[in-house]
Amino acid sequence: MFYLFGLILLVTAVQLLKKGAAGEDAAEEADNIIIRLARRFLHTTDHYDGDRLVTRVDGKRMLTPMLLVMVAIGGTDILFAVDSIPAIYGLTQEPYIVFAATAFSLMGLRQLYFLIDGLLDRLVHLSYGLAVILGFIGVKLVLHALHENNLPFINGGENVPVPEISTGLSLIVIVAVLAVTVISSLLTSAARARREDEEHAAQSS
Repeated sequence: MFYLFGLILLVTAVQLLKKGAAGEDAAEEADNIIIRLARRFLHTTDHYDGDRLVTRVDGKRMLTPMLLVMVAIGGTDILFAVDSIPAIYGLTQEPYIVFAATAFSLMGLRQLYFLIDGLLDRLVHLSYGLAVILGFIGVKLVLHALHENNLPFINGGENVPVPEISTGLSLIVIVAVLAVTVISSLLTSAARARREDEEHAAQSS
């Protein structure tokens, strides 16, 4: 499982780097994927019917886009939880902590997102920082899996003598990457705002 978790995080890190370079929003892309899947397997209308989830069109019962909104919200939370579970295992192997952290994140993820939405607009380098963190934890999980290896097709089922990354070092790296990401993002946002103000002032004059 740690091999699988590590691979998931490494793939996610690469995708975040690509999205960051292209200026794409991971949350919006996840919403689009969920909505496309829902439209493919569910019969939905193109128009809302108040706040109803089900309506009738030409005598047939069909689902309204309101239900797609609810599906997109729940589906995005689940997709993000898939990444958070192996990330949490990078810091602790206590199943109760992993379960509790994932459950609380699912309950409050969307509410927290709307709360800090304005701040996220200023964290322009956030995707790069998250990519570094997920990649680091992915490497940590793979190293741990090699150290505890029991797969017969890897080193004959014996442990591989590789260095392991401690939890303390992991926390230091995560905090350092987040600090650098936040500071660089705020400086870049401030410089961009000043440049836009100067351009606006020059155009006004």
